[in-house]
Amino acid sequence: MTGGVRPKPQRLRVGVPGVLALGSNLGDREATIRAALEALDAVAGIRVEVVSALYETPALKPAGVDHDAPAYLNAVARIHTVLPPLALLDAVNAVENDFGRVRDERWGDRTLDIDIVDLDGLVTSDDRLILPHPRAAERAFVLVPWLDVDPDAVLAGHGPVAALAARATDVVTRYPASQADGGAS
Repeated sequence: MTGGVRPKPQRLRVGVPGVLALGSNLGDREATIRAALEALDAVAGIRVEVVSALYETPALKPAGVDHDAPAYLNAVARIHTVLPPLALLDAVNAVENDFGRVRDERWGDRTLDIDIVDLDGLVTSDDRLILPHPRAAERAFVLVPWLDVDPDAVLAGHGPVAALAARATDVVTRYPASQADGGAS
């Protein structure tokens, strides 16, 4: 070895693409989603690559649409991660908790909801995580923003996201903000 320090070999970890859906219907919804995206990008092993525009939707409850509840803002982020699925779920849940997420009521109002919609086309199911997300194929508030970040997306086991979005019946309206994070990260 001639002069200097020999660089330490680095073990490369191969990551995979993923899709996260974010929603908020309590507090400053837009600020919460923007800050959550920053928090996700700060997690070791997660890189937020691109974020959709924001979309507003009426609150969906187990009994159907609740026009009396605060409306949701929704966005989809395409990520790259080296985390295994349950570690990614733990990281996502930690970010939700940091933003005051309370899990008292199924489909209740919330400061922040982050769902793992897709993780490199993985199809899996256990007590903690089902992939792809079990209701993603029917939810325009996931499908329409997903098309913003990947017009050719395919949801494993369900087909092209564009075709699924065309069949979805929930109403989504593009929010006046141009991008949840100002563009690609």
